Amino acid sequence: MRLYLLARNPTDSVKDGFLPAARRLGLDVTVLTDQPDAHRRRAPEPETLGCDVRDFRAVISRVSAHHRPDAVFTNSDHLQTQAALAAGYFGLPAKSWRAAHATKDKAEMRRRLAAAGADPVWAAELPADADPAELAGRDVPYPCVVKPREGVASEDVVLAADAAELPRRCAEIRARRPGAALVVEEFLPGELHTLETLGDGRVRHLLGGFHTELSPPPHFVEERMAYVPAHPGSVTAQVLAQLDALGVGFGACHTEFTVHAGRARLVEVNYRAIGDQCDLLLARLLGVPLFEHILRTHLGEPLPADLGARTDRRARLSYPCARAAGTLTAAPGPADLVVDGVELTYRPLRAVGERHELHRTNRDFLGVARAVGPDQRRVDRVVAEFLAAQRWEIAP
Repeated sequence: MRLYLLARNPTDSVKDGFLPAARRLGLDVTVLTDQPDAHRRRAPEPETLGCDVRDFRAVISRVSAHHRPDAVFTNSDHLQTQAALAAGYFGLPAKSWRAAHATKDKAEMRRRLAAAGADPVWAAELPADADPAELAGRDVPYPCVVKPREGVASEDVVLAADAAELPRRCAEIRARRPGAALVVEEFLPGELHTLETLGDGRVRHLLGGFHTELSPPPHFVEERMAYVPAHPGSVTAQVLAQLDALGVGFGACHTEFTVHAGRARLVEVNYRAIGDQCDLLLARLLGVPLFEHILRTHLGEPLPADLGARTDRRARLSYPCARAAGTLTAAPGPADLVVDGVELTYRPLRAVGERHELHRTNRDFLGVARAVGPDQRRVDRVVAEFLAAQRWEIAP
């Protein structure tokens, strides 16, 4: 059986999650990507073909001229709609392309939720050629959030305090993203959480979620995440109702939401598995073949009624971040430790000698410490002590 995996830049999710899972399932894998050289350097084993994966027509043409597909899959935020359309063209199991588009396009997501009466959020779209001054006559709720309409990973997501700051923030984003359409929306107060789900169109499993700690405003960098086995029932019900309104239910989905005074409000829906090594931790924590289950849904196989997931362990991820632009001159190497019953893994995300600008996104991560143990307090302590003993140095 042949799996076509659509990708842009190489990720840990693909290299350490989905490709090994595909091998265990005995699948022949063809990676379609617009960055073939980068993928071959990172993972030389699978067949890798160049393709303009942003264009579903190019994907269909490339697949049609190659081998018959049994599944077309992607874990990329940018390619869910293209993968859904290509899979549908070949009559294969797929997410709804409408749902994939509505979750990727943040302005459309707000419109869909508002039309369904599913907890509407004040939002306005600024097309690429629109002047932020057009919002002057609108009742913009301050502070407000400005972000790219089709952005990911909190990149260029920023808080604007008032009407004087809003156009400046828009101009800053457009200087980095010429021609980008933007969304301006009300700031959602409360704690930030995630819900991780996996469905086959018939059954939907709840895999728990994470409580996320962010950097101080005006930016929203996810610095620490603690696993939450189950959110309160009323909160989960609110989130699932909003996902249903968007048509989300097939395959993996990573949903971010705030909770304030018992009210759950969606921040964004990433119609794929959670990234930044959270998916690797989740598979280990739950003790289930998570990546295989995800691929099996795209092969048309039903999920088991009970995944057999463990519920007796807790976990944390922490991301040491660069605080300034410059060259990384000293940093710890990879580590795999067991400390006081806690399994801790550290992986560098930036090589010594690399120079980077400051992005105020997950591209500022220097590494990731992920840990699993019997209770949250012990896990937190082991991670904190490990990171406190490490040293990262950045030269201007």
